[in-house]
Amino acid sequence: MTETAGSASTQDQAEPLSPSHRVEAIVAMAALALFRALPLGAASAVGGWLARTVGPRLGIARRAEKNLRRAFPDWPDEQVRAVARQAWDNLGRTAAEYAKLNTIDCYADGGRVRVTGTEHIDRLRDDGKAGILFSGHFANWEIMPLAVAQRGLPISLVYRGANNPAVDDMILQARRAATDSHVPKGAAGARQMIAIVRAGGHLGMLVDQKHNAGIAVPLLGRAAMTAPAMAQLALKFDIPLVPLSIVRGKGARFDVTVHPPLEISPTGDRAADTLSVMTKVNELLGEWIRAHPGQWFWLHRRWPD
Repeated sequence: MTETAGSASTQDQAEPLSPSHRVEAIVAMAALALFRALPLGAASAVGGWLARTVGPRLGIARRAEKNLRRAFPDWPDEQVRAVARQAWDNLGRTAAEYAKLNTIDCYADGGRVRVTGTEHIDRLRDDGKAGILFSGHFANWEIMPLAVAQRGLPISLVYRGANNPAVDDMILQARRAATDSHVPKGAAGARQMIAIVRAGGHLGMLVDQKHNAGIAVPLLGRAAMTAPAMAQLALKFDIPLVPLSIVRGKGARFDVTVHPPLEISPTGDRAADTLSVMTKVNELLGEWIRAHPGQWFWLHRRWPD
């Protein structure tokens, strides 16, 4: 899914790009052209090599190691650095794989993607009700919307746009391999989400990033500000919340699992129910992080400093 109705970028490019954004856009376009010219496996390998070579030398790398030490205080420094390096490799592979999303068939015999739990997608597709599918920034998180859309379930992806409008447009263009419907985070996006749910549509959300205006919910044993919108929509409209997880295998191979809907038992206390639902969500995310720590996006400032 995408941390991610409308088919155009939410970033307005009426104003000219800043010099730094222009340079970033040129570099991104050149990288995109390179990765498009390569086979998927080769593009993924090159992207991973670049990221794990350059990434640990950048200042932001300290944030990943800091997050890892806080989440796993018993780990020795060698393990922290090794997992951080794995996370850089995964991020670089994911970035390169954006260029090849439109070539991936999740249900091809002997393909690169194995999907289990498809009966849950089919039920959402056929039950005539709205629903929300959610996950986090694991492995290549963009494969999950492909698996949903290629099963015949239209989906609108909730996302936060990139700071660089030109880069944001490139990302949205790649994501159109799964859907043309993208909902920006924010007040306008919230209204769109409600409209989609009221119309019986389906939302895809990544719910593992910090939301300053959210609620404090434990994640890996530490309070993390968490967006409550998903739980609020589920409680208000009585719709299912379906978790998806993804694990990267060797190179550009993936296992996607569609899990049964979360069990939700409303009490009538909306605030308490919202906290209960999001606590279950973060517990699930924590299990996935612990299982494959090198495949999560540790560069995000998820917890308070």
